[in-house]
Amino acid sequence: MQLNLTGRHVNITDPLRDYVTNKFAKLERHFDHINNVHVILDIEKLSQKAEATLHVNGGELFATSEHADMYAAIDSLIDKLDRQIIKHKEKLSRH
Repeated sequence: MQLNLTGRHVNITDPLRDYVTNKFAKLERHFDHINNVHVILDIEKLSQKAEATLHVNGGELFATSEHADMYAAIDSLIDKLDRQIIKHKEKLSRH
């Protein structure tokens, strides 16, 4: 899995990069056909935003999350993507 991390109005520190990498590694345990991930971390005034696009076999998944804390936004993003991956996996197994 290739992980691209982009920061808009935010410096991507090593701890933040490690946190994102570890969280997405957990997603890969559920579904190992994730080819490419593009994560964008953005700060807009008081809200911290995390969004990700996952290129998987058979499609593309996208989720976005906003929170006052960047780590909480990333956690929420991972939860949303986890649900989408499970749905996608179920769709693939039906065919």
